[in-house]
Amino acid sequence: DGTTTDRHTPTQTSSLGTDRTAVAIAAGIDHTCAILDDGSVSCWGLNDNGQLGDGTTTDRNAPTQTSSLGTDRTAVAIAAGGYHTCAILDDASVVCWGYNNYGQLGDGTTTDRNTPTQTSSLGTDRTAVAISASRYHTCAILDDGSVSCWGYNNVGQLGDGTTTDRHTPTQTSSLGTDRTAVAIAAGRYHTCAILDDGSVSCWGYNNYGQLGDGTTANKN
Repeated sequence: DGTTTDRHTPTQTSSLGTDRTAVAIAAGIDHTCAILDDGSVSCWGLNDNGQLGDGTTTDRNAPTQTSSLGTDRTAVAIAAGGYHTCAILDDASVVCWGYNNYGQLGDGTTTDRNTPTQTSSLGTDRTAVAISASRYHTCAILDDGSVSCWGYNNVGQLGDGTTTDRHTPTQTSSLGTDRTAVAIAAGRYHTCAILDDGSVSCWGYNNYGQLGDGTTANKN
């Protein structure tokens, strides 16, 4: 809203731009991003790792357009992690920006990015249909209903059967015979998906029972 004053009631943001409106929104730990009606992305808040995507590391207290998403590219889905942001574009590719210490941007590096940056390949002819970002990892549902994750994997939150960090999109292990994912959510150190039969599958940190399998054992 143009200030750093806490508000106890709903408060309008500053302008999203002339005649611009919001169609989707995601909030990270200390930043917020929205897809606008023209398919561009506007972000505001903490920007110390480039998570606002505007080419700087300057905090913004009002909505600020990201740098280009790519020539003629627009955003169709948005996810805000702890200190990074990812978007699915209209060609079903994925771009990410911000903190990348664990590879959560999926571009094959651990270099922070302050502008939208394409992830490495999602797989031959694979595209993204849904995305979720957590503190240090990112997961996407692909067009074949499989799940691909990247970033921090200390407790198995990438679901690939290991605890090895991944700097590029990496397929999870099987979701079950003939099972596919229809919705995805990434928690701080765990991930859950709704499957095509309406059941739920979770993996990662489980110290508090957040995987819902009746145990407190981590699952990778």
